[in-house]
This record gives sequence, structure tokens and C-alpha cells, in this order.
Amino acid sequence: MSEIQTKMKKAVAIAAVNEIKDDMVVGLGSGSTAALMIEELGRKIKNGSLKNILGVATSFQGEVMASELGIRLSTLSQISKIDIAIDGADEVDSSFNLIKGGGACHVQEKLVASLANKFIVVVDSTKIVNVLNQRFLLPIEVLPSAWKMVKTKLENLGAESFLRMAVNKAGPIVTDQGNLVLDAKFENGIEDPSYVEKEINNIPGVLENGLFVGKADDVLIGEVCDEEVRVKYLQKT
Repeated sequence: MSEIQTKMKKAVAIAAVNEIKDDMVVGLGSGSTAALMIEELGRKIKNGSLKNILGVATSFQGEVMASELGIRLSTLSQISKIDIAIDGADEVDSSFNLIKGGGACHVQEKLVASLANKFIVVVDSTKIVNVLNQRFLLPIEVLPSAWKMVKTKLENLGAESFLRMAVNKAGPIVTDQGNLVLDAKFENGIEDPSYVEKEINNIPGVLENGLFVGKADDVLIGEVCDEEVRVKYLQKT
């Protein structure tokens, strides 16, 4: 990651944390931008500028990080609402549709986003696209025994897919839920995310896919203008 990209990510992370108020239940996203957000939240809790915050992590990685920073944590089974959720995305289109799941955490991320009163997406300018899935593959979490069948069904929908393999160990990536991930590519991208999301989730053996349709309330973009990093709100079309 370049230095300027890190600065963009940090800027939107800080802007998003400024939306958090005392006594809130906060969904803590996953990924590099969300990690910067968790760091900033931990800093504000430590210095006393935010009080009585309860976090709900979307990944084991986020849970460990939040615990180390002194953020109190709960779980989805112990709460009835989330006031605000903040998470990154791998791609965002102008209608606020997202692809998430580069870190294979999209099942928990979608659960948290769905329960949140407000879902804020934080990205740098490289994540904004006209059509989803032209650059970033669509992650699909599948039961281990079903991945071959799901792969065939995806071919019938017009998508080529690949079992995601681990980098520093032999074998496939295993999610926090103990499942596998297929990464799918539609030839011309995904022009109708709502239809594709439903069709994929109707395939037996699929737990969830990385399309987030109608979930995001605000999208904060870190960008560079005149050599200065700034944050802007994406306007929905």
C-alpha cells in the first residue's frame, strides 16, 4: 500500500469515527481501512473523548485488535441493535452497492450492516467503480462439501469461479465460520447487483455472497486534491 493511499484511508477512518457519540453500540468492520478506524476509536476511548462505547466485531482479527485497544465488545446474540456500523469495501458503485469479502469476513459484515441503524462505508478513491466485478472478484462463502456444485451453478449463471487458496499455508482459505470461499467473475461485471445477489444466495450450499445491496447509508471517500488529502461524501445516483 502506498503512503498516499494510507493517508486517504486514515482520513476517512477519522471522519467516520467523528460520527460516533457516547453510549453507542458500534459495528467494527474488517480490513485495512476499518483497522485504522478501530485504532482511532480506541484512541478516543482512551483519552476520554468517547465514553461507554460497546463494539461488535465482524471478524476475529477485529475482535483481537479491539480487545488490545481497550474497546468493550459484545456479540450479535447479546444485543438488539447497532447504532452505527463502519466498514470498508473492495468496490463501490454510484448507487452505493458494494462488493466486500476480500478478507473473507463478508458473512459477519453483512449481519452487522443489516442490524445497524446507520452503515457508513469508508474507502479510498481507488475503490469507486462504474460497474461492480470488472476489477474485483465476488467472494462467495460456501459449505466445504458443496463448493464443486456451487461452482457449476455459478457457471450456469455466467460466472467463472475459483476456490480461494491460502498464501502462507497449503490448501484453501477457511473462514471464521469454517467454510470455503469461491471468488467469482462475471464476464461483463455485475450490472444488476440485486438480481445477482439473490440468485447466488438461492444456490444450495451458499452461505452468503459479498454483494451488499441497499445496505450503505453514507460512503466516505478519501481522495487527493491539489496534493492534499481530503474526505468527501459520495452522492448516490
